[in-house]
Amino acid sequence: MFRLIKTEGHARLGEFTCPHGAVQTPVFMNVGTQAAIKGALSARDLKDIGCQIELSNTYHLHVRPGDGLIKDLGGLHKFMTWDGPILTDSGGFQIFSLAELRKITEEGVQFNSHVDGRHIFMGPEESMRIQSNLGSDIAMAFDECIKIPSPYEYVRQSCARTARWLARCKAALDSFNSEPGAVNPGQVLFGINQGAVYHDLRIEHMQRIAELDLPGYAIGGLAVGETTQEMYDTIEAVEEHMPADRPRYLMGVGTPGNIIEGVWRGVDFFDCVMPARNGRHGHLFTWSGVINIKNAKYERDESPIDSDCSCPVCSRYSRAYLRHLFKAEEMLAMRFAVTHNLWFYNKLMERIRGELEGGTFGEFRHRYANALDKRI
Repeated sequence: MFRLIKTEGHARLGEFTCPHGAVQTPVFMNVGTQAAIKGALSARDLKDIGCQIELSNTYHLHVRPGDGLIKDLGGLHKFMTWDGPILTDSGGFQIFSLAELRKITEEGVQFNSHVDGRHIFMGPEESMRIQSNLGSDIAMAFDECIKIPSPYEYVRQSCARTARWLARCKAALDSFNSEPGAVNPGQVLFGINQGAVYHDLRIEHMQRIAELDLPGYAIGGLAVGETTQEMYDTIEAVEEHMPADRPRYLMGVGTPGNIIEGVWRGVDFFDCVMPARNGRHGHLFTWSGVINIKNAKYERDESPIDSDCSCPVCSRYSRAYLRHLFKAEEMLAMRFAVTHNLWFYNKLMERIRGELEGGTFGEFRHRYANALDKRI
């Protein structure tokens, strides 16, 4: 399912194959939390901007419109008319970030919906059932996303419970895949490494979950309060204990510079709401750094957002026009900005893969890792 093509130091060029196609890695997954990209982009738009794999969220789709309904309508691919690979998050992060009141037990988590307040219980089996109903290609394990900082002993106990939950996830998904009515019987499970920024707990947890011989593994619980250097140090500590013949996914990260540094440290999959969220607020990524299109200096600027970009927006519209759309609060402003930012992220990954193929990624990292995150 994963073919390692070439390496440059710890950085890896590869290909991941699943029921809905092959994904060239390193890859950025475009986030459509509720089966839609915030910013009014459709599945057809995703194709046009070079998206290889789309990510949707288990918790949000369970709450609304309901995973049972989506299954009845043929699964998530048919529901949103996206025929490429899909990864679904387990819902764990949303439960721990959105639920004001929650109770964690060995069985799972009890909490109230952030939408209507109704009582919900979710554990490994429930998360796997929901993701099976959605029919994604990659189902993420149900885990606890631990706050940073957290006491060492609490993190140790949480890691042990998350490992036990992972074994239950594996058994449950194997069972659901064998059912006659399975939406996507080829659905695979990725395990998630936790441990906050305690390297010994991270390593111990990674070694334990690697014993389950899963198709892929993620590093979770980062970009939630630690410093950037702590994040990089944690990736380095974990990476050497991750199976080399399986894809590695760094969850919820990040800026273009974070991604370049993550690839340098051996990561293959990335996702983040940042390009869409920042775009909706007028913050646009370029090969020279980040601009705020709402600034007055762009009022008469007839140049494109980025002269080195060939996205549908830069190919036709000016900075002045896009600034006007934001100031006039036109919905088109968000659509254009999100289109550009996601195009930029997908092209960034394409460029990274090309540099890896040519053996020049180290030079690329030196030139762009800091420059792309710079605010202009």
